[in-house]
Amino acid sequence: MLEHPTWRRVYKGLALALVLYTVVVGLTRPVPDIGIGQSARNLFFHVPMWFSMYLLMGLSVLYSLLHLRSGSAETDRRAREAATVGVGYGLMGLTTGMIWSRVTWNQAIPSTDPAAWWGWDPKQTGALLAVLLYLAYFLLRGSVPQARTRGRLAAVYNVFAAASLLPLSLILPRMLGGLHPGAEGETELFGKGQVSDAYRSVFYPAIVAWMLLGLWAFELRVRTSRLADRLLERLAP
Repeated sequence: MLEHPTWRRVYKGLALALVLYTVVVGLTRPVPDIGIGQSARNLFFHVPMWFSMYLLMGLSVLYSLLHLRSGSAETDRRAREAATVGVGYGLMGLTTGMIWSRVTWNQAIPSTDPAAWWGWDPKQTGALLAVLLYLAYFLLRGSVPQARTRGRLAAVYNVFAAASLLPLSLILPRMLGGLHPGAEGETELFGKGQVSDAYRSVFYPAIVAWMLLGLWAFELRVRTSRLADRLLERLAP
């Protein structure tokens, strides 16, 4: 579907429009009074990074399952590139989360203290573990020289990594509690009456914007990988 020219033009145009809307309106519209001041604007960037990561990791495991069935190089390529973009989103989610926690939870701690940037909140830690699991996916790929064996081992690992993604980043942190909204004993940030419809009108398009941008990056990486393989074939003796 992503390869179809008409769909490609539509979703790329929509991605650009929504990202522009998110950045401009998200940085200029008055924020609701939810107790975190101007840092509430980070919701338009930090939270959508995780939604986008889930989308890309889901796409990656789908192609891994297809690879286990077909053994084709193309499905392995797509699984790898989707995971690459997904990890990128995970790292951006961690980075924006660290900055946000610094100005929201740890203002009283000096910036030179590592605790100012990382407080071992269960959700923050679970998200880090999830990203590390996928970094291990790439280490596994790099340690197996045979393409066929590498693809099948990576596909199996990907299935197990994906199965641990939601428990680590969503289910266990909710059970353990913590500072994040939605943790045990905490109020859901987007519960009834928490924020205005005007705020939601930026937040929800922001999620779609970053997801579409991730799909675009995934498509570009797949096409670049194909070109690299063709070039290596031509240069091979």
